[in-house]
Amino acid sequence: MDKNMTLLVMAAGMGSRFGGLKQIEPVGPHGEVILEFSVYDALEAGFDKAVFVIKKAIEHDFREIIGKRIEKMIDVEYAFQELDDIPAPYTVPENRVKPWGTGQAVLCAKNLINGPFAVINADDFYGKGGYKVLKQHFETSTETCMVGYKLQNTVSENGTVARGICEIDANNYLTGVTEHLSIPKDNDFPADTIASMNMFGFMPKLFDELESGFVKFLAEQGTELKSEYLLPRIVDKMIKVDGEKVKVLYTDDKWYGVTYKEDKQAVIDSLRALIASGAYPEKLYQ
Repeated sequence: MDKNMTLLVMAAGMGSRFGGLKQIEPVGPHGEVILEFSVYDALEAGFDKAVFVIKKAIEHDFREIIGKRIEKMIDVEYAFQELDDIPAPYTVPENRVKPWGTGQAVLCAKNLINGPFAVINADDFYGKGGYKVLKQHFETSTETCMVGYKLQNTVSENGTVARGICEIDANNYLTGVTEHLSIPKDNDFPADTIASMNMFGFMPKLFDELESGFVKFLAEQGTELKSEYLLPRIVDKMIKVDGEKVKVLYTDDKWYGVTYKEDKQAVIDSLRALIASGAYPEKLYQ
């Protein structure tokens, strides 16, 4: 078993056109996008490799616009999430254009990962703390884990957000996640409420679960045009049906993302402040 730590970045949702997509909106002082800061933080925490899950159609543009820069920092590999990459005898329904979801996205990287790995979204800024606790966790444990964020550190000033509200036992193990689709900045949740931001840590055994689960998903929902095989639901099933123990790790960092177009300036200002504080160099690539 490889003990090197891999960062798996789900970026297939970027689509085939780069213009105007929030995942590649420049937010750094030299045109950096959010995921470049994520890779920098992971490398600083001790990660060894980054795997980007993208669509084949955007491979050239992704490599040219983002990949070549990131390859200066860390070893990079690519996995490809395609709508028609499903096991026989299942076929893609006519008129379906929506990808199969984050569960399939992670499964696409099966042949590139043989040690502990973290999963993140391409368009979320998670802060340094999450990567540090993930790396520390896998130095002594092989348990599945999730980084939990204080809910109030994940809300937007400009509208509601969808968040998974976590249920956690006295030993800091996840017992369930309830999705709330419209949480405003001023909400009634207790101050210590923990939210999931799709930042998980896994061992390669997850891929067997994903493979068998994907077949079952396709049998039950594969004829639908918008059904999705989603990672949080898979983890919830692993806990409640399989008895999987999922350790909750914590960070006090603030999440940033461009949920609304008005959020972009706040992300830019926040990153400038972090650079001014010394958390990041003026240029990520020297």
